[in-house]
Amino acid sequence: MRIVSRPDFDGIVCAVLLYRAQNIDADIKWVEPNEIQKGKVDILKGDIMANLPYSPDCSLWFDHHISNKPRGNFQGAFDIAPSAARVIYDYYKKKGLLDNQYDELVFNTDIIDAADLNQDQVQHPENYPYILLSMTIKNKDYKDLPYWNKLVDLLKETDIDHILEDSEIKSRCDRVIEENIAYKKHLIEHTKIHHNISIADFRNLDSVPDGNRFLIYSLFPECNTSIKLRFDGPEKEHVLLSVGHNIFNKSSFVNIGNLLARFGGGGHAGAGGCTLEAGSADTAIQKILESLVQNKKEI
Repeated sequence: MRIVSRPDFDGIVCAVLLYRAQNIDADIKWVEPNEIQKGKVDILKGDIMANLPYSPDCSLWFDHHISNKPRGNFQGAFDIAPSAARVIYDYYKKKGLLDNQYDELVFNTDIIDAADLNQDQVQHPENYPYILLSMTIKNKDYKDLPYWNKLVDLLKETDIDHILEDSEIKSRCDRVIEENIAYKKHLIEHTKIHHNISIADFRNLDSVPDGNRFLIYSLFPECNTSIKLRFDGPEKEHVLLSVGHNIFNKSSFVNIGNLLARFGGGGHAGAGGCTLEAGSADTAIQKILESLVQNKKEI
């Protein structure tokens, strides 16, 4: 039995809960959603998938992304919940396999994954331990895989204050704070406004800046949607596109997960992403922009 999850804060907490509920001792298989969608990952019988698109080869599956809503029967649970961790937590608590030990952890995972944040949490994440910790989780060619596993081990047993005292984690948190300061400058320099959509285009930068993904919403409050563009590597063969509703300006009605599913991606109603072929990316981006500008609510 193996956990297959996504390397973000929600996916890491999913792994924490599954380890506890199922007494798993195998290593975690970390993958990104587009790798599942493109069939690049071998899913095995006995695998428990969480926070990822469904594969019929797994034995249990848990998710909450609207674009991944299953059509047929499956083992596990799906719900339009704030986080995949919440889906797992509720599922195993009903079975009596988890108690209330992780209430605080799952509550904060809900807030982070659903982007249910206030202005102060966005502008000063260093004052909010779980939010700051979540920002240390990055995926650059799976170089941080040992770190993700370390977080799973710590979150299973250790309270958040002691976790932040760990020297590696403290160093990463300090780095995040510095990155956020620089990221604000990059957003201001490289963001254009199209109607009421902010477009942060980092394709002309050799190094793509990292930073607080919610910051753009407080910088451009007049926009109800944000788009971020960047190449996926130095070869510049693919463009990574991220779209999100402004969490402080809720006048966009477009279901982003469903919209991006038409372009090989997916996500939530309020946020999602997809990978585009570089040669045809601008055409796809234009179509996505047109849908966002039309701002039609799904019936």
